[in-house]
Amino acid sequence: MAFGIGRRELITGLSSAALTLPVAARAQQPAMPVIGNLNMAAAQDPRLLVAIRLGLAEQGYVEGKNVTIEYRNANFKPELLGEAARDLIRLNVKVILALNPEALAAARSATTSIPVVGIDLESDPVAKGYAKSLARPGGNITGMFLDIPELSGKQLGLLKEIFPRLSHIAMFGVPGLNALQFAATETAAQGLAIEAETVEVQSSNDFEDAFETAITKHVEAGILLSSPLVYVSSKQIAELALANRLPLICLFGEFPKAGGFMAYGPNVAEMYRRLGGYVGTILNGAKPSDLPIQRPEKFDLAINLKTAKALGLNIPTQLQQLADVVIE
Repeated sequence: MAFGIGRRELITGLSSAALTLPVAARAQQPAMPVIGNLNMAAAQDPRLLVAIRLGLAEQGYVEGKNVTIEYRNANFKPELLGEAARDLIRLNVKVILALNPEALAAARSATTSIPVVGIDLESDPVAKGYAKSLARPGGNITGMFLDIPELSGKQLGLLKEIFPRLSHIAMFGVPGLNALQFAATETAAQGLAIEAETVEVQSSNDFEDAFETAITKHVEAGILLSSPLVYVSSKQIAELALANRLPLICLFGEFPKAGGFMAYGPNVAEMYRRLGGYVGTILNGAKPSDLPIQRPEKFDLAINLKTAKALGLNIPTQLQQLADVVIE
C-alpha cells in the first residue's frame, strides 16, 4: 500500500483516533437523518435495495455513513402496514420510502407532514388524491407512478404476433388493485376479437389453483397484471406456467430472467434508483410538493428463448431483433 501503511494499521489508527476524540467534540456531531423504508413484501429485494442505495449515493448519502434506514416489512399482511408506518413516525424519520401501493396508502394515512416518496405501478396519483398534478404534487407525496393500464394492450399485441390465431387468454391479477388493468386488458382483447378470462389471485398460495382454473377454461396464453405479489412470485409463476405449458407475458423483466416466457415494461431497478435519488434530494432540502411525479421513460422487451423452446414456440426473427433482452 502507498506510504508503507498496511490496511490493518490504517483501520486500527482510524479507530483509535475516533476513540480519543474529546467527549465534547463527539457530542457535537449531528445525528444522522433517518429514512423509513415501508414495504408490503416479506423482505427487500436485494437488487432493488442496491438501486435505492445507488440513487441515494448520487445525492451524497451512504447508508451507515451519513444516513440511517429503518426497515419495516409487512410480509404481505396489509393490516400490519398502518402500525409499521406509525412506528416509523415515532422514530422521527425525515422521509418515508413507500415501496408498494399498499405501503404508500398506509404512509398517506399516517402522516400529511413527513415527506413520502412512493412507487405505485397500478394507480393514477391524481385520481387517488396523492397529488394535485403530476408537475406540482402540492402535498407531502411524490415518487414514481406508472398509471398506464393500457400497457396490457401492448402486451396483448405482442402475444398476437406470436399467436396470430390467438382467441382466448387469461388475465391473472389482484382484485381491487388491478381493477383498471383488468378493464383495459378486456377492452384491448375485445378489439382483437379475443376472449379474456379474469383469474384472481391474492396470495402466492393462489397461483396453483389459478393455473388450474385457466387451463380448465382452455386459454391459449395469459397476461400477468402488475403487482408486488407477481414481482416477488416470478420464479414460482414461471415454474407453474411451464408445467402447465401456458405462455405468459408480464410487466416485470425479472419474470423471464426467472424462467418465464416474456415481459414488456419499465426497468424496475431504474425506477428504484430514481426513488433513492428523490429521497436524497429531499434530505438535501427539496420539498416533495415541488418534485414532479416521475414516470418510466423507457420500456423493455425481454424474451426467454429457452422457455419458448420448452413450450414449443417459434419466436419471429423480427421480434427477437426488437427485444432489448434475449435469454438463450
